[in-house]
Amino acid sequence: MERFEYAHPTTQHEAIGLLGSSWNDAAVLAGGTDLISLMKEYVVTPKRVVNIKNVEGLDGIHSNAEGVTIGALVTMDELLADKTIRSEFPALVHAAEGITSPQIRAMGTVGGDLCQRPRCWYFRNGYGLLAMDESGHSLVRDGENRYHAILGNSGPAYFVNPSSLAPALIALDAKLQLEGRKGKREVRASEFFIIPKSDSERENVLEPHEVLTHIVIPASSRGFRSATYEVRHKTALDWPLAAAAVAVKLEGGKVREGRIVLGHVAPIPWPAPDAEKELEGKSITESTAASVGEAAVRGAKPLSQNGYKIQLTKVAVKRALLAAAKGEA
Repeated sequence: MERFEYAHPTTQHEAIGLLGSSWNDAAVLAGGTDLISLMKEYVVTPKRVVNIKNVEGLDGIHSNAEGVTIGALVTMDELLADKTIRSEFPALVHAAEGITSPQIRAMGTVGGDLCQRPRCWYFRNGYGLLAMDESGHSLVRDGENRYHAILGNSGPAYFVNPSSLAPALIALDAKLQLEGRKGKREVRASEFFIIPKSDSERENVLEPHEVLTHIVIPASSRGFRSATYEVRHKTALDWPLAAAAVAVKLEGGKVREGRIVLGHVAPIPWPAPDAEKELEGKSITESTAASVGEAAVRGAKPLSQNGYKIQLTKVAVKRALLAAAKGEA
């Protein structure tokens, strides 16, 4: 990795002051499970690394009448150990449990999970975020694309969003709090992720001078039953091939409101409005869950090697819905 300046602030104000006006100026270090590997491969080469591990006020999980606030520095292990999260938001528990590496769960943070860069092997090998050749043609479309997007892949981005927690947080209508030189702002988790149009853009709305500080799950989501289901090659450390997070509110045994978000199948966590419409007003049965899974992949456009993801996504939606209906944690 290239030489860099190392900063160790203890306050949010100090940390923000150390960030720059471009992504090459500085990078935020939290758990470091993603950033360090990117720096070792020279994919990112910040002039300064700002370690926020000891910044006050970014840790802890707090519950009150307005909802549950999760500090961006909360680790996956801390998330799994929290009684409120385990009892009220099983979708987050399922997603965190899918990260089977003890080392990553001990070091990886909630904020880091949301802000991690794509795992696309073209990007990780230095071909840029959009993986184009010198003539501007995509390397993904005619290359090794078996782990790439089947939705939202009309170009130029074909990578998949790698976050484990994002689909569940979007299904739970969470909001993300950001702070930078221009002050504080709050965005819905569903609006945090974007599909870049050029290599100079990022996959989210964070500015180079901003830090993700907290995640807030509103009290209105406490009455929902939720679940996440991921499909992967193996149960050991592995990235999901497809995932679905669901949150449903039942009334008289039928779905009054349902939210379905797909993961690892699109450049952003992918909402499934057709599937939500298919679910509304129905009891969650094997048959209903299967038809909702079919609706979730309408409009999917697989690439040359990843058509199998359509079936996996259907299965993920079906099983997530059945788990949520049973209240499985």
